[in-house]
Amino acid sequence: MQLWGLKTCDTCRKALKSLPAAEFRDIRATPLTDAEIAVLLNEFGEKLVNRASTTWRGLSEEERGQPAAQLLAQHPALMKRPVIRAGGVWYLGWTPAARAALGVA
Repeated sequence: MQLWGLKTCDTCRKALKSLPAAEFRDIRATPLTDAEIAVLLNEFGEKLVNRASTTWRGLSEEERGQPAAQLLAQHPALMKRPVIRAGGVWYLGWTPAARAALGVA
């Protein structure tokens, strides 16, 4: 099981605490490759970009108009977190549905 996010993200820390066997990847320390971004965008589409984040609010209108892949490559903190891969299935966010699917109460 893999969990991708930010080590400073409270939601990622909650997920990691509930999934201690997960391999954690801090996407600031080890940025996503273009191929990984493409896979995630294919899986989640525009939902992958967190438009409610502080990072998003700090972008200019011109920057916000860039393609999602380019935005995520330049600003890793824009990725909605955590992204979890378990058994070949991808989950976006630490939602009740994701927790239920992963067997976490």
